[in-house]
Amino acid sequence: MRLLLPAVALLLAGAVAADDGPDPAELAPGGTATVRDTGDARAFSLPSASLALERQFDFKLGDGVFRKLWVSSPSSTTSSDGLGPLYNARGCQSCHLRDGRGRPPEPGEPASSLLVRLSVPPGQARGPGPAPGWLPADPDPTYGLQLQTFGIAGHPAEGRVRVDWTEQPVPLAGGETASLRRPAWHIADWGYGPPAPGLMLSPRVAPPMIGLGLLEAVPAAAIRAGADPEDHDRDGISGRAADVWSAHLGIPALGRFGWKAQAPTLPDQVADAFAADMGLSTRINPAHAGECTAAQADCRTAPHGAPEDGGPEVDPRLFELVVFYARNLGVPARAAPTPQVMRGRALFRETGCAACHRPSFTTGAIPGRPEHSHQRIWPYTDLLLHDMGEGLADHRPEGAADGREWRTPPLWGLGHTLRVSGHTQLLHDGRARSVLEAILWHGGEAQAARDAVAALPRAERAALLAFLESL
Repeated sequence: MRLLLPAVALLLAGAVAADDGPDPAELAPGGTATVRDTGDARAFSLPSASLALERQFDFKLGDGVFRKLWVSSPSSTTSSDGLGPLYNARGCQSCHLRDGRGRPPEPGEPASSLLVRLSVPPGQARGPGPAPGWLPADPDPTYGLQLQTFGIAGHPAEGRVRVDWTEQPVPLAGGETASLRRPAWHIADWGYGPPAPGLMLSPRVAPPMIGLGLLEAVPAAAIRAGADPEDHDRDGISGRAADVWSAHLGIPALGRFGWKAQAPTLPDQVADAFAADMGLSTRINPAHAGECTAAQADCRTAPHGAPEDGGPEVDPRLFELVVFYARNLGVPARAAPTPQVMRGRALFRETGCAACHRPSFTTGAIPGRPEHSHQRIWPYTDLLLHDMGEGLADHRPEGAADGREWRTPPLWGLGHTLRVSGHTQLLHDGRARSVLEAILWHGGEAQAARDAVAALPRAERAALLAFLESL
């Protein structure tokens, strides 16, 4: 059954209004793929409304693989074994609960929807990377590029994540005061000895899954057209396109997924998650031991779940079903805006937020994927890298991004976070407990917009927040 609202479908069939005025098509942020808002925690888990009926069975199969809990080898369940030996989660759904947003661990709680990327300071002698401007992260010689917080029987976990918070007051116009919590991240119980000196940590929560196939369908030229790395127009915004290596395509390509835009395609992103998060080999990442390093000899020689023909642990058919599922999760429809929301929409532009959180794109023609082609979408991202200032810096190069740069995250579905994920913790490491806190952490290229929001009168700031929570 198609879940696109009939009134919205009619709006999309007509002319589209200009960006400088109210646009009724914004109520269908995913174009014809927009789904009805269920009003419950399933808002991010529905198939795109434009998905052909005969493909919805594949979507359901992909959902099953996404929910699958993998086990260690050897096992009688040969299509589900090969986990680890070191891992962060037993299944995709473990991190992306209800296809929503992850969060930092509470005291004494294991990190279940947050991972920690690792690297050591870059070496002095380094050859050219696989793509222009590439900034490869140098792995820790023992722990690699990602901390694995679990291990199968006989294999100790690499470590345990802990975060301490320090509150800091932030004054706002009108005599109000907000409070931001600054994280201090620690790794305890190192399982394989001390890490290398100067170890760099970058915690990352799992991002929402909606609309990924539509973002993949945005033409690279349209994304690159918004880049201004030298800030020639002197507006203080100098977004950069992320040119990264695609193991899936075998060539450099435009990065558009992940907190640092390190993945150019959904197959790249899915393969990286199977390898680093679950220790499972795919046709793209064929190493059966996942992230195990040469210093973890027992991990490298442990039994794996690959078939006798030497193929990957994740059968290619299962892999494609997961990619298909990720590509076709629909974007919830928005409610009709109130006058307060419409005022907040105008303030979003007036304060400069829309300079990076670009409201809309039109997707290209994607062969074999009519459901993603020629769609006017409203993700509120430019998919570019931006310097976000020292407050959000992880000081760790990765892909095309330096230690202060992050990809502009899409804002669609923002207002569903509490209902879907059970919390409102935002930003790459979940430090912000609200939309306002997330804004107040912005610096660097976003400093002027952040200051403009902090200077708004209380009623105007409430309108801006109402708009953001309507997305």
